[in-house]
Amino acid sequence: MTLSLPDAVSTCFDIINGGDPKRVNACFRPDATVTDENQRHQGLSAIESWQRETRQAFTYKAEPLAAATGNGVLNVRARLTGDFPGSPVQLDHVFVLEQGMIQSLEIKPS
Repeated sequence: MTLSLPDAVSTCFDIINGGDPKRVNACFRPDATVTDENQRHQGLSAIESWQRETRQAFTYKAEPLAAATGNGVLNVRARLTGDFPGSPVQLDHVFVLEQGMIQSLEIKPS
């Protein structure tokens, strides 16, 4: 299933799925935050490091399944499969966009 997602969100999923982490500046605002596994990463450098570290720890793929908007957020439910404990899992990727770029992303269990 192919979802129609904003360009910044599509780029983010490309990075999550093994794309070059240096591309975070193409989809995240400079002061953006990512919250994943109860850890907060703020700013482009921290977000790039988070992606590099996650990729070094595990091999995985995120497949967006459904998207819904409301209250100023875009919630993308994705199936993650890989070599991590508990695979596969469904996670909600909750995006707040500002001027076409990601201001915040929270990744949490569905």
